[in-house]
Amino acid sequence: MIRFDGVMKRFGQNVVLDELNFAVEPGEFVTLIGPSGSGKTTILRLLMTLEQVSGGRIHVGGDCLSHMRRGERWVPADDKYQRQIRKRIGMVFQQFNLFPNMKVLQNLTEAPIRALGLSRAEAEERARDLLELVGLSDKIDAHPSQLSGGQQQRVAIARALAMRPDVLLLDEVTSALDPELVAGVLALLKDIAKTTDITFLCVTHEMGFARDVSDRVMMFDHGHVLEDAPPDKLFSEPDHERTRTFLQAVLEH
Repeated sequence: MIRFDGVMKRFGQNVVLDELNFAVEPGEFVTLIGPSGSGKTTILRLLMTLEQVSGGRIHVGGDCLSHMRRGERWVPADDKYQRQIRKRIGMVFQQFNLFPNMKVLQNLTEAPIRALGLSRAEAEERARDLLELVGLSDKIDAHPSQLSGGQQQRVAIARALAMRPDVLLLDEVTSALDPELVAGVLALLKDIAKTTDITFLCVTHEMGFARDVSDRVMMFDHGHVLEDAPPDKLFSEPDHERTRTFLQAVLEH
């Protein structure tokens, strides 16, 4: 469902991703861990086309996201082409990024109406079902400012799901939450992962969550995949000393 082929990303002289190769199968839940600045969030930003590759190619669901055909040649993809493929991808950010001037219902219906061409009635029915799923049916007419951080993140998750994505990207989705709200959001994501066939790519510092819900965990350092293994293996018997020291530091913290 996701494939990175020799992907490079540079910011000036700084190489953030260096010849990166990995794949995520349909329905798989893959978590990226590693120190700050190792390139994890850049991967998500490339998939959301918030950044463009400096080299290599990215594929989503069999289509090339980073490049398109022009005659016999492959050229960097333009906005219109990327928008079409990006419809398959949803993202939940660490800052909830809700529209503050819109009520909860509108936050969920705006994109499906505009991007997917759903009727208002269809979009609202989908939104109500999703708000029930995330336990916020009673907040349908609230503005984001009237919600707690945990409730806002639940709305953000519902909004991403309203687009019926094949791929859902999660970027440190609990880092802006008070500690007592974290468990509820993680339990919700775990439930969604188990009950849908969505492909997840997740950046998190919540190691317990990564261990519980992931099919694979990838350890990143300096733009490289240092280790790629099932969670039981990676957390119990990592192959690399760098992974061991990172996990020790995070788990002690």
